[in-house]
Amino acid sequence: MPKVSIVMPVYNAEGFLSESLESARRQTLKDIEIVCVNDGSTDSSLELLRMREKEDPRIRVLDQKNGGYGKAMNVGIQSARGEYIGILEPDDFVYLDMYRGLYETAKKWELDLIKEDFYRFTRDPASGDMELRYQKLSFRPEDYGKVFDPHMDPGCLRYVMNTWSGIYRREFLLENHILHNETPGAAYQDNGFYFQTFAFARRGMILNRPGYYYRMDNPNSSIHNPGKVYSMNEEYDYIRRILESHPGLFERFCFGYWRRRYLNYKVTLSRIGPEYKREFVFCMSEELSGALKAGELSRKVFSREQWREIGRIIEKPQEYYRESLLNRG
Repeated sequence: MPKVSIVMPVYNAEGFLSESLESARRQTLKDIEIVCVNDGSTDSSLELLRMREKEDPRIRVLDQKNGGYGKAMNVGIQSARGEYIGILEPDDFVYLDMYRGLYETAKKWELDLIKEDFYRFTRDPASGDMELRYQKLSFRPEDYGKVFDPHMDPGCLRYVMNTWSGIYRREFLLENHILHNETPGAAYQDNGFYFQTFAFARRGMILNRPGYYYRMDNPNSSIHNPGKVYSMNEEYDYIRRILESHPGLFERFCFGYWRRRYLNYKVTLSRIGPEYKREFVFCMSEELSGALKAGELSRKVFSREQWREIGRIIEKPQEYYRESLLNRG
């Protein structure tokens, strides 16, 4: 059993794949496996993976027809053999000591999950120079370096959302049937995985050190796809169904759930084409109005400005729609 399985979902990533794979291969933690799931790539990604597989016995390549990010991730997790599982996107890379540090801390404290801060970066295509921006998971220093119970702490949903700047105990994922939503393409399925891990984990920790480098300039990223207008809505409906299937779980996390849903709807509104904005704003208005009437919105989890904005969306969607046109992105 490897200490850590690094799962990498790959779809047409030839431009970044070598750098990403090399950062995994050169980890100071040597007892790892790298599970690469080729999701029907039409570029040279599969050939590159096969070549690296021959060079390094720790690399396993799984090839499948294109089924989307969620399916590729599920295949990788279910075939992983490591004690812990990490996620590495094929256009990102990791610091050489990242997985050793995470694993040793996870073992010491018997954690279900552990995450750390990360860098967002862009790279100049001509010079190769990187511009880094440090991203904290929490802006409260007291949140770091201590064991907490995510299952009993709805406040943990305030941490910056990602699934890849940490590792998860494999048995914890399997015992709780934690999977990604298998919707087509790359349509924010990491949101559902994030919610499930925090809803079911009993021992978690976050660390104030960065080891993961998250690329912001990939033109093929799902955040740049204007066609996925209601993908976020569908993902949060999926999250709600999972939470509601366990007695009391949605009630425990509903305020944090709606805060995340609202914030991600704002991201969606900023990226979709102007022809979709009015319809989407009125959809937001209807959903937020229903949540307010059901007692599922709490002013305590929003800033004063956010709460005022929610009021405008509910009461004056047409006015808010006009504002969205004036403030694209």
